[in-house]
Amino acid sequence: MDTILVSGFGPYGNTPVNPANQSAKALDGQIISGARVVGIEAPSYWFKCINSVITAIEEFNPVMVIMLGEFGGRAMLTIERIAQNINDSTRYGLADNAGLTQQGEPVVPEGPVAYYTTLPLRAMVLAMRRAGFPADISDAAGTLMCNHLMYGVLHHIAVNTLPIRAGWIHLPSLPEVAATDAFLGNPSMSLDTTVSGLKVAIQTAMEHDRDVDTAVRSCWQL
Repeated sequence: MDTILVSGFGPYGNTPVNPANQSAKALDGQIISGARVVGIEAPSYWFKCINSVITAIEEFNPVMVIMLGEFGGRAMLTIERIAQNINDSTRYGLADNAGLTQQGEPVVPEGPVAYYTTLPLRAMVLAMRRAGFPADISDAAGTLMCNHLMYGVLHHIAVNTLPIRAGWIHLPSLPEVAATDAFLGNPSMSLDTTVSGLKVAIQTAMEHDRDVDTAVRSCWQL
């Protein structure tokens, strides 16, 4: 049976409860399109997060890697198109869980400027919308650890010519976070809704070796 690896960050920065690791945990052990999902929590530390997912790739030999993270302020499940070779957290006033900041540093010295996702993002977004889940394409994963991990994993796959498709899905905050004074009124999505939408996205990715050539109207213009 094929394996799908799903990673998700835990509490990080201003996020006391992260929908990413909660979703990865909920998906762990499920069967989607005949493949077994292995869900792991990625450590919220620069570079260690990349190494942890690479270790899981070597252990589980997945056909697909779906990485998850929270993007506070977004109201939809957003699939990232591009990962950039840059770490820059000081512009957000954030550090990793060890207190380490990055400012204009590359993820991989001398690495390519960017990598494209190898997931069929248009097909995934359209399928989620048809199933009733708000979803969109995003071209800006930020310059924090989400972009950092996405780039690092895509780089590992590319330089080792691994037959693995991979990409990133950003998730809205959980309602319990949007109910706090610090984030009151932020867009949110329940864990059940998030996980159900992710199942549709993953199933669609497994069923499409190539992306569909269909226009996707985008509300999220980044």
